[in-house]
Amino acid sequence: MPATQSRAAVMTGALATEIRDFDVPEVAPDAGWLRVEVTGICSSDWNMYNNDKPGPRILGHEMVGRIETLGSAAAYRWGVQQGDLVALEEYLPCGHCEYCRSGEIRSCMATDQRLPGAVRYGSTPLTVQPSLWGGYSQFVYMPPRTVIHKVPEGVAPKIAAMALPIGNGFQWSYFDCGAGPGKVVVIQGPGQQGLGCVIGAKTAGADLIIVTGLSRDEDRFRLARLFGADHTIAVDQHDLLETVADITGGRMADIVIDTSGLGPKNLNPSMRLLRKRGTLATISRKGSAENFDAERLIGMQLTLRGLRGHSYEAVEMALRAMASKKLPLELMSTHLLALSDLDYALHMVGGKTQERSIHVSIDPWK
Repeated sequence: MPATQSRAAVMTGALATEIRDFDVPEVAPDAGWLRVEVTGICSSDWNMYNNDKPGPRILGHEMVGRIETLGSAAAYRWGVQQGDLVALEEYLPCGHCEYCRSGEIRSCMATDQRLPGAVRYGSTPLTVQPSLWGGYSQFVYMPPRTVIHKVPEGVAPKIAAMALPIGNGFQWSYFDCGAGPGKVVVIQGPGQQGLGCVIGAKTAGADLIIVTGLSRDEDRFRLARLFGADHTIAVDQHDLLETVADITGGRMADIVIDTSGLGPKNLNPSMRLLRKRGTLATISRKGSAENFDAERLIGMQLTLRGLRGHSYEAVEMALRAMASKKLPLELMSTHLLALSDLDYALHMVGGKTQERSIHVSIDPWK
């Protein structure tokens, strides 16, 4: 019998969660329902959890589950069948704009939750029917625009739930920044996104990978080294600029990827780590860059770029890395918690608890 009810954790306001039941209606021939097995928590979930807008919604976009119900047209379009284990992307692209036609679905205006009317997993309000647009739910609606990845045989759902953050790592280090043979890469921040960048840069063949963080990040540093980092630097114990200069023999870095969350104030210090014609890429956007050093940017002929999201191929590369079993990715997936523990799990990801984590997932059936 098809499912008729779904239990979900609803964000009712800033830092407030409530467990509710929702109807699971029948789907049209071009749509389907996903039975969620695991949904990972992204730092962006914590950021949204601190914001009342756009109203009550179900968070969560790192979803892995099995196809529960599937319309005939959807089965043909997506190339999947009932029971398949799949990972969904957060994007629900239009499919016909210039970005979608060039493969850059992450840039499609229909996926940008900052714009009115945009629909995207993990940020769409309950008022958009059928309300089940987030992974912290037992079932998630799959409209015709859903972007689906088949999970390779032998990859556990808890591991597959990291496909998006690790996919970001491949996107940012390789596709966006050009990591590869001959390149020195500095990755700031050893969280799930930074570790994804280590995996991406190492897979791309970077000559030297340096990861920076704090002394409290020793467990994360150990994992970074297992994933391929050559050096780790605790910046509260060592002078970052001097240490990078020592490691590289004064050559400095070709690429600096800032996943630290320090914000625009970190732009000037990060640029000083680069050699001429180097690239600085960042995901940080909160705060302001006072006294931005345009002289260095221009004089050193640097490239500064913002990072956001991933391509389809980057996620496929992450799933292939998982299927290879060459990396101890189970060490990156540190917590699997129940739906009722979501508030605590979000606070943990936000660094507001004594308990530390790297990648945290929610099982909506626990």
